[in-house]
Amino acid sequence: MFRIPSDASNLISRENMDVSVLWELWSLVDLTEPRFCVAVIAIIFNPFFWNVVARWEHRTRGLTRLFGGPYVACYSLAVLILLLNVYRSHSVTVAMKGQSRWDLLENLQVYYAGAALMAVGSLLVISSFLALGVTGTFLGDYFGILMDQKVTGFPFNVMDNPMYWGSTANYLGLALIPFTQEIYRQRSQRCKHK
Repeated sequence: MFRIPSDASNLISRENMDVSVLWELWSLVDLTEPRFCVAVIAIIFNPFFWNVVARWEHRTRGLTRLFGGPYVACYSLAVLILLLNVYRSHSVTVAMKGQSRWDLLENLQVYYAGAALMAVGSLLVISSFLALGVTGTFLGDYFGILMDQKVTGFPFNVMDNPMYWGSTANYLGLALIPFTQEIYRQRSQRCKHK
């Protein structure tokens, strides 16, 4: 059994934590900015919507009846989910561009870190999709479309929920890339005006 040494609690106490960096970052976020609010609503609405719809479908088979079969209904929901995700991604990108800049992130290494996060995130999302297929990715089980067995190959043999982790990495990487691109765009404009 793993035990934390009694003197280790002093290392992680709140008195020893420097939260000034987090406070500085938090102070840059404008919670009242309309584009930020739209992005937050899109982030919250999308999974809420598709989970409510999928559970309703599971109970009633309403979409299956409406579309004439479970596969057409599932593919239709998949298209709607993809469109909602495109809108959410656009909203997040617009909201990020409307927020203040953090000086700590003004360097090329941040851009490369963002690109790396997006590469890893995309690998996880795409490989998850290829392993699950359309119906496995887009709630086919709620439509009665069950897989023969649990998917255990890559990336599911590396981590649980690779599509969620990949999406998170994509959004974090995206947050770093436009920020850095904007810095260099502003610098090139300043150089032109000299």
